[in-house]
Amino acid sequence: MSTTDREGATWLSQDAYDRLQAELDELIAARPAVAAEINERREEGDLRENGGYHAAREEQGKQEARIRYLQELLRRAQVGEAPKADAIAPGTVVTIYFDDDKDDTETFLLGSREIAATTDRTVYSPESALGQAILGTRSGQTVTYTAPSGADIKVTVVSFEPFGS
Repeated sequence: MSTTDREGATWLSQDAYDRLQAELDELIAARPAVAAEINERREEGDLRENGGYHAAREEQGKQEARIRYLQELLRRAQVGEAPKADAIAPGTVVTIYFDDDKDDTETFLLGSREIAATTDRTVYSPESALGQAILGTRSGQTVTYTAPSGADIKVTVVSFEPFGS
């Protein structure tokens, strides 16, 4: 599970922390192989026309960016249960209904893509239109947000609870 509190700490379940640490370890261990690939491609000749060299450099850039992201995420991580929230926050499981269909509820986790692999639940980002609209709301509150299509959508929060409850 992952959620971010006001001080910037990221709450992770032990499973999520271990999975991210293993990914970081693999990426760091792969650095020499990526550097060797770049050197090998460099030896192929004119760098201006060497697609393999440029692809290897681009891959290295993506890998280094992911390493920096994971290092920072894990540095700020608080492992364990997220604190109980009195309003919807990242790391909560939310049940809503769309006001045009009150009989059909949808339950999802409001959280980051990093925890999507640790749950079978649908995960919505707090940065999504719906996520931004419901952040800080409580059960019974109705909010309206603008969908990517431009349509205004009204939803009502039925309930919420910390992920893992």
